[in-house]
Amino acid sequence: MGNPFVEGRVLSPPSTILVIFGASGDLTGRKLVPGCYNLFKDGYLPESFSIVGVSRTPLSDEAFREKLKDGVTKYSRSGIDEEWWKQFSSRIFYQPLDATKEADFIALRERLQRIGGDTIPNYLYYLAVSPSLFGEIAGKLKGADLIETPGGVRETRLIVEKPFGYDLETAQNLASSLYQSAKEEQLYRIDHYLGKETVQNILVFRFANGLFEPIWNRKYVDHIQISVAEDIGVENRGDYFDKAGIVRDFVQNHVFQMLSLLCIEPPNSLSDAEGIRNEKVKVLKSIKRLTPGLVQKHIVRAQYGKGLIKGLDVPAYRDEKGVAKDSTTETYIAMSLEIDNWRWSGVPIFLRVGKRLSKRISEISVHFKQAPLSLFRGRQVESLEQNVLRIQVQPKEGISLRVNSKPPGPRMRVEPVEMDFSYHSSFGIASPEAYERLLLDAMRGEATLFTRQDEIEEAWKILEPVFDSFEELPLYFYEAGSWGPKEAAELLKPYGVRWARL
Repeated sequence: MGNPFVEGRVLSPPSTILVIFGASGDLTGRKLVPGCYNLFKDGYLPESFSIVGVSRTPLSDEAFREKLKDGVTKYSRSGIDEEWWKQFSSRIFYQPLDATKEADFIALRERLQRIGGDTIPNYLYYLAVSPSLFGEIAGKLKGADLIETPGGVRETRLIVEKPFGYDLETAQNLASSLYQSAKEEQLYRIDHYLGKETVQNILVFRFANGLFEPIWNRKYVDHIQISVAEDIGVENRGDYFDKAGIVRDFVQNHVFQMLSLLCIEPPNSLSDAEGIRNEKVKVLKSIKRLTPGLVQKHIVRAQYGKGLIKGLDVPAYRDEKGVAKDSTTETYIAMSLEIDNWRWSGVPIFLRVGKRLSKRISEISVHFKQAPLSLFRGRQVESLEQNVLRIQVQPKEGISLRVNSKPPGPRMRVEPVEMDFSYHSSFGIASPEAYERLLLDAMRGEATLFTRQDEIEEAWKILEPVFDSFEELPLYFYEAGSWGPKEAAELLKPYGVRWARL
């Protein structure tokens, strides 16, 4: 997985200048710069490291630093320390730039040369802008000799944010626009879910414990559930979300990425990024495609109405800012899928993702087949609970295992108990933010936790028949603050199972 430690020593990346396009945006202040600050305090960054913010807004270096200080104060997991901030902020610079003007990219090149001085730092470009600008910015960077061929005197890489297209065709077009200026190996498509500690731990949990890998298959696993619940609505993203919907916004990326990691075959090595990504693609290729006639049987889509969240009245989706009054965009989706390969054939996989649900939680649960009840006949034991492995991704990062046990007393009884660990209680430290790990990996050229183009395309191929059938699918409604529409429970009934309690 690209361990940043070698024999107990921190393996720092090479000299790097991180250039953030869209530096005046929310992502820079909330995630990127606080993440870099934490890495700096923890000793992960190289001695020669700088940040250059790029945006149309005219700002001085000092004004940009002051603006970022507010974000670090609010969002850094370690809080802000004046002495550390003084050292860190001296590495931050600002360059005004109009993405349509070639001369501004020449000015950027000259600025980077001055900042680099006598060193030859790598350039890491973070495109925190609309995907419609990716190709144009990459082309202007290439034209200004700011993207070099891999293997040159310096490494140049580009981090791009989702959405990676709106469908298969637009995803391919987006890739083509980037390929005109950069190679696939230089592109780092970021999905912050893959930076979460618990998601990374899936591979270690499976392959470092002889207890689990032998039973990680259709013989012992009854079914799998992946739930991503948010209690927030669309907030200030109504214009975007009403065009995208929850399937494009969450399922195509976050959910399929977690599923593919959970179900991969053992790669040759956990330090081989391409080996791991190859296995993830194989999982996506093996997911049974839903024909148009089967979509309604396997999909439930819904939209939230008004309701109560944490005791407060919240509006219906159609009353949110930027949302059409007659919108049919889904804010909730439930799906049943199957991976048609030797390991997983016959094991149903249930996905549910929604906004304005009862609480915020993301969890993967693996439900094992029940033990036979025959030993307990005549013992007033009417049923045995399934053993369930729960991997909670957020907000509490941890893993628990439900097992059956006899409670104290003279009667033979069987009750489920939970064996669990959380990162904070087990290791005594808070987990790093997802962006910290991903930024560090991108600087080091470690691509395991980034998404490759063929992964993107396979995910869109799975969903193509779903989108083609959306107009024929009923749109259900659910009350904000609930767990979604009652029809989602009906989706699981033919399999004799229920949604896990979150």
